[in-house]
Amino acid sequence: MLGRDQMFPQDCPGGHQGMSTGAGIDVQRQLESLIQDFRAGDPPMPVIVLHAEDAADDDRVTELVDELREGQQSHGTRLAVAPTEPPRDDADPDPTAQAVRLLRDLGDSRKWGDRSASYRPYSFPRLGLVRALQDATDDPEMDAHWPTAPAGTPDGNVQREQAQTRLLRILARQRWRPVRPERRNRQALLNDVQQFLPAGVLGALTSLLTRPEWYVAVLAGIGLMILLAALNHVPGRAPLFLWLRRESRWFLTTTFLQSAARRQSTSVRLLRPVRSWRAIAARAYDVAEAMREGGVFPLQLYVLALFEDLRDNHRRVSWDLRGLKRTRPPVLILRQVSRENGGIELIRAVSDVRSRRSELDPLLIVAGVAAHDAPLLDRGTDTGAPPNGVTSRSQPLSRPARLQQRLRHWYDEWAGNLRADQSPSRTNALPWVLRIALPHEELLQLRQADWRCVRARHRPPVARIVWSAYSLALVLALAATVGVVHARDLHRTYCSAGLLTADRDTELRPAPGGGTECVGISAGGVRFGSHLEGGSDSEGGRLRELEKLVHAENAKVLRGNPRAYVTVVYAGPLSSATVDPSLVKGAEELAGVYLAQRVVNENYRVKLRVLLANGGADMGHQRFTADAIARYADRDPSVVGVVGFGRDLQSSPAVTRRLQEAGLPVVSGTNSATYLPKDFSNWLSLAAPDEHQAEALGLVARQLRGKGDAPYALVLARDTKASQDRYTSEQAYYGGEMLRKEGFRLLPSRTYRVAHGKPELRLHAESICRGEDVPSVIYFAGRVEDIGPLMTQLGVEPGCANRQISILTGDDLSKAKFSGVGGRDGVAPRITLYHAALAELREAASGTAFYQDAAQHLPWLEPGGVTYDAPGFASGQTALAHDATRALYWAASLGDVRQSRAATWVNLRVVKLEGMATGTIDFTDAPLFGERHGHSIVLARVRRTPEGLSQAEVLCSRPAGVSKPLDVKQCSIE
Repeated sequence: MLGRDQMFPQDCPGGHQGMSTGAGIDVQRQLESLIQDFRAGDPPMPVIVLHAEDAADDDRVTELVDELREGQQSHGTRLAVAPTEPPRDDADPDPTAQAVRLLRDLGDSRKWGDRSASYRPYSFPRLGLVRALQDATDDPEMDAHWPTAPAGTPDGNVQREQAQTRLLRILARQRWRPVRPERRNRQALLNDVQQFLPAGVLGALTSLLTRPEWYVAVLAGIGLMILLAALNHVPGRAPLFLWLRRESRWFLTTTFLQSAARRQSTSVRLLRPVRSWRAIAARAYDVAEAMREGGVFPLQLYVLALFEDLRDNHRRVSWDLRGLKRTRPPVLILRQVSRENGGIELIRAVSDVRSRRSELDPLLIVAGVAAHDAPLLDRGTDTGAPPNGVTSRSQPLSRPARLQQRLRHWYDEWAGNLRADQSPSRTNALPWVLRIALPHEELLQLRQADWRCVRARHRPPVARIVWSAYSLALVLALAATVGVVHARDLHRTYCSAGLLTADRDTELRPAPGGGTECVGISAGGVRFGSHLEGGSDSEGGRLRELEKLVHAENAKVLRGNPRAYVTVVYAGPLSSATVDPSLVKGAEELAGVYLAQRVVNENYRVKLRVLLANGGADMGHQRFTADAIARYADRDPSVVGVVGFGRDLQSSPAVTRRLQEAGLPVVSGTNSATYLPKDFSNWLSLAAPDEHQAEALGLVARQLRGKGDAPYALVLARDTKASQDRYTSEQAYYGGEMLRKEGFRLLPSRTYRVAHGKPELRLHAESICRGEDVPSVIYFAGRVEDIGPLMTQLGVEPGCANRQISILTGDDLSKAKFSGVGGRDGVAPRITLYHAALAELREAASGTAFYQDAAQHLPWLEPGGVTYDAPGFASGQTALAHDATRALYWAASLGDVRQSRAATWVNLRVVKLEGMATGTIDFTDAPLFGERHGHSIVLARVRRTPEGLSQAEVLCSRPAGVSKPLDVKQCSIE
């Protein structure tokens, strides 16, 4: 079996397993041989009829035809399968009508394969026109208008003219297309554009004669095309330039439809529309009358139209050279033809039309027929028995010793005999039918290892590569268009882009409240400050100044120490939103990172390079930022870790996991998530976890409860369903557990929504204050920007305004500025606010050089004015970011030697730095997948003074590095 396939390469794409029988392999090889010849010329394409020698093998022949179909589809052949199933609703079907049924749907280009086939889909305008004529002929409206008087009489002529008028009206209503057009609207529109394009060019050239401006000519041409397209689709009338369509020209000029009795003009000319219209109208009526009479004429007309369309689809001399690009002929599969399903009549019509026209067409037909129906393919034979004494050329050919040795010989013999077999005297021959009788042993299924799939050698035709000068112009125009569109897309997608390139480490993403923000990692020339749309001038200016300082320091590092440096990425909120234009967190943290960079580079041999990464307003795009950092770290081995990611969001686990997969440790200054150090070994944070904060606030709650009856308490939390925030839900959970543990009677928790950046607290305040059980303690799990509206509304609500209420909350309130009268950062008169803070700065101030270094390296600070409670330092964000950067750098430069990324991850577990801004940074007791102790923490109290001012004071605190927990005595509220 292997020797059979030496002529053709093995190629079974698309999952086709090959032919399972010896006969199938030989027939497929013969088909591929014809296809190979088709590439170089126009070989005659026979109707290959396969049948078994033994009627018991009919089903195997059908299976063989199905395998041939699957093989041709996998090879990229445009292939159609005619519906040869016998009709169910017609007890005595007309074979000719059934043959027409097989052809009607072949005018749908989708029946001839999908985009996997070679070149573009087929078009069938001539077949569509024939279908339109038959639909109009069969329209019930025409039944009462066909002539009844004899032709040539006065009444007959009048009736004929009336019938012609009615037929044309029906065709106009159908737009001269089938009632159910199979052609896609897009393809029909393309044909219309091609038809009106010359008129549009003519209009443009005409306008150039009067106005020299090019855009006037372009607008004139486009306007004329639009006008013609609008007129072409006016309902109830024939399309414009109908007589100039290629199907109309064929309809008028083919000799198959030429009428000798009526001498009608067949000329179609652009400048004689009336004469051309009369010619096509007369021809349409003549054909409709002939189709109404029935017989074999409609069937042969369908066959002829199909052949002409396929010939045109494979025309080599055409504007698109489609015949050179379609290197495989179309194949029509007839699974099992019979008299009942019209297949026999269809094959006869194909042979008759080809013999009459004496023209080659590219259609290759493969049909299967039952053994007892094979004699029906002889012309003049209806019973299956050939005339006595006549030897038919279409009888099964003599059985060869080896089938594979005779198939090519049979085809050559058949092709050579076409000259004589098409003669009218050979009445018992169907000259275009090549019957192949398959012996039983060749239809037996082979072992699967012997299955073969044969395909003609394939190489891309030259026409696909080099088309013409028009294609070059089109390619250049398309390239220019694509370039412009691509450049616009780059500028809309990326923060920094050119004509064809862009900095893909940063992207423009939607910002909360509208607009865009630049997020990602700035490894090139991108400056996040230049993309700010919100934020005050001072905050935006401070961020831009810090970016400039960091990049200047980086340039100095790369210039002076090209090999002795490590890179740390700071990821924080370096943009703002219109709904909350504050840049406080990002600006303060970046100041601490830059300060650590300057101190390190002035005092250590291994230098520190800092790259900035923006997670967006409130870190809303931190997942993309983490991906950008990881991708950049793959390219730059000097990146040893990340500082920042200070917001606990729903995406925080995915962000940490992505950085862990990239081998990057993370040291966060302000992210207080309890679960992250338990779930990820690369996560360390200087912030006291939410659970620890709640336990510390429990010392205050225990004192507020007293020794009497259990007072009421309430958890009021921000609704996070429509946001990424996870911090508030964690705070609410641990806060509620703490109040329950301290013996409070918990009222049902409440959640408030935030709309357009403003909390909706009024209804909650009314319900809390006017209820039967007013809580004495409220655990507020919200953000710092929500505390002002809450205080304002609780301060005026009856039931709360004259009652002592304590509010406990987490570390986010450390960003507030409780100074001045009322306002956003004030407290109501009889309300006391207790909040946790992450950085104990007062006790650590005497043992650190942090403030001295800040006064020296931060240019906007004045000497002597830098203290732990100064603006910009009191919140602790700058100090925490500074300490986190110093800790990560220490692990990356252990022994004053540049460490790898993996070594930095390991070295973090031995970091112990004293004299930091928040105390002693000690990671030596930090277990893998467990929580550590020794975080800095502060419990602060804010209340109104008799003068009406909000005064903040520290109840108790613990600097970093001290693992002894706070107690009630230290945090006494008395």
